Amino acid sequence: MFVAVVCDLGSKDANHPIHRLLVQYGLKKVLENLYESAAMGEGQLLRLKRELDQQTDSYDMMRFYQYPMDNTLVISSLKEKKWRKLTIRA
Repeated sequence: MFVAVVCDLGSKDANHPIHRLLVQYGLKKVLENLYESAAMGEGQLLRLKRELDQQTDSYDMMRFYQYPMDNTLVISSLKEKKWRKLTIRA
């Protein structure tokens, strides 16, 4: 599936471990704070999100765009240490 990740991190100190973690999971840096992968599996994405939960604090925000996931666009966002999910069907 295609996955794009947008990061808005609260501090510069948090940038380094999170950016390294995204690259470690196979995402490529496209722009500043934007990463993409066209070959990420669903299990791998779930592991990444769990690890990001441990690395982020309440000031960090992230948004994941996933397509296709059951022929839908899924937008997951992490804000104030809570995950929210929006599903858009064709």
